[in-house]
Amino acid sequence: MTTLYLIRHGLNEFVANHKLAGWHPGVHLNEGGRAQAQALAEHLAPIKLKAIYASPLERTLETAVPIAAAQRLEVIPREGLGEIHYGTWQGKSIKALKRRKLWPVIQISPSLARFPDGESFPEAQARIITELETLRSKHKGTKDVIACVFHADPIKLAIAHYIGLHLDFFQRLAIQPASISILGIDEHHVRLLMMNLTLT
Repeated sequence: MTTLYLIRHGLNEFVANHKLAGWHPGVHLNEGGRAQAQALAEHLAPIKLKAIYASPLERTLETAVPIAAAQRLEVIPREGLGEIHYGTWQGKSIKALKRRKLWPVIQISPSLARFPDGESFPEAQARIITELETLRSKHKGTKDVIACVFHADPIKLAIAHYIGLHLDFFQRLAIQPASISILGIDEHHVRLLMMNLTLT
């Protein structure tokens, strides 16, 4: 069985200010986020990780680096773990986006939603699952444990897929900053072992 630790990045000013960061460059962890990353590293230190993968964005890499340092590993960036491509919604405030006609579709029927000049949720989910399955294929040892540090919506989409939850219900899942969710997967079974554990 491969055990996947799905870890959301720590706090940053976009999260604090309720803005949609997306792939916006230069979004770094704030003081609270750096403390969360260190807490994650200390919590995971007793667990022998085979590898640590991360979205290539700054906030995810900065969350992954202390974990990797404690494990004496290098962080391996993976484009497939990147945030959803929000298109023209990127960088906007959630308050402003809630006034858009697309907002209720995203909340109620996300399988029908495509962000303007961006991804649809089905496309994003397919990309993320393809990436996780690629990584799982590299780590098929009976006790292999890997960590993937990425983003809230992609983690929710991944969990929804693996537990058989329809995409339209993925918004019912909660993934907080710097939280840990754990999947155990082998050739015949999937187990959601933990979801949204927060340390601080």
